[in-house]
Amino acid sequence: WRSNSHHESADDLRDRVKGVSAKPFIETLPSIDALHCDIGNAAEFYKIFQLEIGEVYKNPDASKEERKRWQSTLDKHLRKKLNLKPIMRMNGNFARKMMAYETVEAVCELVRSEERRVALRELMDLYLKMKPVWRSSCPAKECPELLCQYSFNSQRFAELLSTKFKYRYEGKITNYFHKTLAHVPEIIERDGSIGAWASEGNESGNKLFRRFRKMNARQSK
Repeated sequence: WRSNSHHESADDLRDRVKGVSAKPFIETLPSIDALHCDIGNAAEFYKIFQLEIGEVYKNPDASKEERKRWQSTLDKHLRKKLNLKPIMRMNGNFARKMMAYETVEAVCELVRSEERRVALRELMDLYLKMKPVWRSSCPAKECPELLCQYSFNSQRFAELLSTKFKYRYEGKITNYFHKTLAHVPEIIERDGSIGAWASEGNESGNKLFRRFRKMNARQSK
């Protein structure tokens, strides 16, 4: 098996042995993966809004009851202002409607500190400038300016999270924020779209392998 029976070039061979991280494990539809990114990030913003309403940056030790109260305040306000009905679990439609300038303006009405309102507005503004880059199938053609700004915007976004919102993001970051900030540019440079989104390197490889093994092997009871 060591002989090069198909007479492939050195580059082809090198590409082949790069391993799973070089190519998506299973080719995925860009929109589906970008959708999950939208949902994951919107769920984070939804949480940030609640924490800002409760001023967690000042009092991090709020009780469960208080936190539930912030959520219900946010839900009522979003319903009144934007006709956004509360949901049990974040979905694509809610995420799409919620991630907008109108939402952050509505939430700012519930936030007392002007400094916090400015930070929230900037966070949403940066997010909405980054979003078209992973939603479009060919960002270099469809939104070249935003693609050029992506690196700067994502750095500023990360900086905001680690300073103004450090009560939630000090030293750690959610999976989708991490993908949004760190991996979008490299995926685009590689094949022009976010086709590789769900399979970040081999992170999902083991899961898939377990699934395949279950299909083919006898189950040990």
